Amino acid sequence: MVNSIIYLSMFFNLFLGTIKGLTNIQLEEIGCQLILGNTYHLALRPGAELIDELGGLHKFMNWKRALLTDSGGFQMVSLLHLADITEQGVTFQSPVDGKPMLLTPEESIQIQNKIGADIIMALDDVVKTTITGPRIEEAMYRTLRWIDRCISEFGLINVFLCLLHFDDIHGVKLNASVDYWAAHKRPDVQNLFGIVQGGLDPVLRDICVRGLVDRDLPGMVASKANLTSYWDSYAIGGLVGGEDKDSFWRVVAQCTASLPEDKPRYVMALSFLPDAFYYLAMKNTFQGVGYPLDIVVCSALGADMYDCVYPTRTARFGTALVPEGILKLKNQAMANDERPIDLTCSCMVCKNYTRAYLHGLVTKDAMGSQLLSYHNLSYMMRLSKNLHTSIVEGRFPEFVRGFLQTQFPKGDVPEWVCNAMEVAGIDISSCCTPLTSWHDQPSFDTQDQQAGVVSETFIN
Repeated sequence: MVNSIIYLSMFFNLFLGTIKGLTNIQLEEIGCQLILGNTYHLALRPGAELIDELGGLHKFMNWKRALLTDSGGFQMVSLLHLADITEQGVTFQSPVDGKPMLLTPEESIQIQNKIGADIIMALDDVVKTTITGPRIEEAMYRTLRWIDRCISEFGLINVFLCLLHFDDIHGVKLNASVDYWAAHKRPDVQNLFGIVQGGLDPVLRDICVRGLVDRDLPGMVASKANLTSYWDSYAIGGLVGGEDKDSFWRVVAQCTASLPEDKPRYVMALSFLPDAFYYLAMKNTFQGVGYPLDIVVCSALGADMYDCVYPTRTARFGTALVPEGILKLKNQAMANDERPIDLTCSCMVCKNYTRAYLHGLVTKDAMGSQLLSYHNLSYMMRLSKNLHTSIVEGRFPEFVRGFLQTQFPKGDVPEWVCNAMEVAGIDISSCCTPLTSWHDQPSFDTQDQQAGVVSETFIN
């Protein structure tokens, strides 16, 4: 059941107060309402204290619209070789100067309070979905314990128990050096999202969902976000570890079905791949998520929000997003093509530049990736807007069928998509001839290959 109450927005990752290759004015031009900032990297450089002293991240980067910051938890996976995870928190070895940095749940929230984003995330214990065994269960229960340390009521309970000489909560020894008082100091202007963990285990996911829903997470989305106000909101985390698409959509479906329909449901870190892994994904040897197809499927399953570096990252590889899939502008066939990237697109790039011109840039000049980033983000914003409009107007199933027919004109919709749409209650039989897997899909004809247009499923 699609949640039609929440405006469907796209998030784009921010590391050092900038989106790679684009200005804030350009982001405003394409309609971006919300940017995601990386707490871990912002805390390292330029530092939360400096950002706070200069009036918060909005003022620091001159961004008048909404901001969201993550908790730093994802770095437990991406920087696992630099991290030591305990009940107290996670200690990172700084990639900048090698010094240790202890990130506790309290410290993560306090850093985000200083950064000043409109939406902040509770620190969670993140593990790869390909990991099995007791570590998955440990991470899920720790995620629940850590969010308790971010909520004022539990902070007071912790202190009360300490005064009564209890030194054990939920079977975990308390550390006297940790500040167990309420971490979230700005619940009136910052909305706190809890994160569902549990790997691919449906039992653990269910326990985590119920545990989060039972908690009253403090915070409210600021008015500048142009969103409805919520006292608690939820994210689905831990889906960046290389799981197969069938497992991926089933976790999303399970979580969205159990989370409240009147609250935002945020699928985190879609397609957050290092460039080296992204190259492997393009070669079909590494599984990632976050492509337009994934967003349409997740929306059908009831998700509302996403963050994704894919549009700008794929631009740096000379690839443009088009309704049919992707357009590889490095392909030699683009060298004398006088058409715009997408005839249906009204963005600045498609209005002013040809494929031939962009072909020359993407192979030789950084301007090529900047122009493709602009177009790709425009495409994703347009996709988000069209998704939202179709939901509001009660024609979302028709939108999904039209999207799939454009992406898969031969009817070779992946089996996992067909299965997901069946669970979502959307009939796509008119455009879906399921195959066993993407490995069994037919090759594109010579004309398609020469044009450099391929379906998204080939990089999913």
